[in-house]
Amino acid sequence: MTTNTTTETTTTTTRAHSTGTARLEFAQSAPKAFRALIAFDAAAREGLDPALVELIQIRASHLNHCAYCLHMHTNDARKAGESEDRLHMVAVWREARHFFTEREQAALALTEAMTLVADAGVPDDVYARAASLFEERELAQVLAVICTINTWNRVALSTAKVAGTDER
Repeated sequence: MTTNTTTETTTTTTRAHSTGTARLEFAQSAPKAFRALIAFDAAAREGLDPALVELIQIRASHLNHCAYCLHMHTNDARKAGESEDRLHMVAVWREARHFFTEREQAALALTEAMTLVADAGVPDDVYARAASLFEERELAQVLAVICTINTWNRVALSTAKVAGTDER
């Protein structure tokens, strides 16, 4: 099998990874799970500032080394009017706090803690800061967005999605 060739097998749809290892097409192989994840993603975003959602998704994608999602979400952020300056500063937001609001900083810190949860859990101070800046419903939505992007990152990485090939 060659790179980027799609082949239907008797049990699953696969795609060849650059190493030649076949990887499945998640949306085709698990359509109910894929649609459920899309619905969860849409529900998570509801009522949140789209710029905040993109910043969360970009930061988690940095941390998870997901080039596919990083490419997609930086493009989505640009289309939504996000500045190049802010996009370039997301990875180093702690050193460039003046580019981000207090709420964005709290959401980015919470994104880092939840994405790297196995390292130290979600520290009380990180959670408390976010809880002080977001209403309860908004905080729940932020938590949900962080969960969805981490799931999307894991799907993209596991199935070897290639940056720049988003077909939305």
